[in-house]
Amino acid sequence: MQTEYPERYKMLGLKIAYYRKKAGYTQETFAERIDKSVNFLAQVEGTGMIRGVSLETLFKMADVLGLPPSKLLEDD
Repeated sequence: MQTEYPERYKMLGLKIAYYRKKAGYTQETFAERIDKSVNFLAQVEGTGMIRGVSLETLFKMADVLGLPPSKLLEDD
């Protein structure tokens, strides 16, 4: 994926992984809850590859994690 914002995609993936683990989900259970494959989630969370997510998927992730979607996009 070509992007002008690779660091933002990486940060998003790291935040998803952080909040997923904090909520006690494995990649397998979280992927199932958001109706995505484990491979997809691993690509999003991994820092070696840039993988975007749709807003629909971002909203679903936030709902499952019990967070406002903005929490996953905030700059810390």
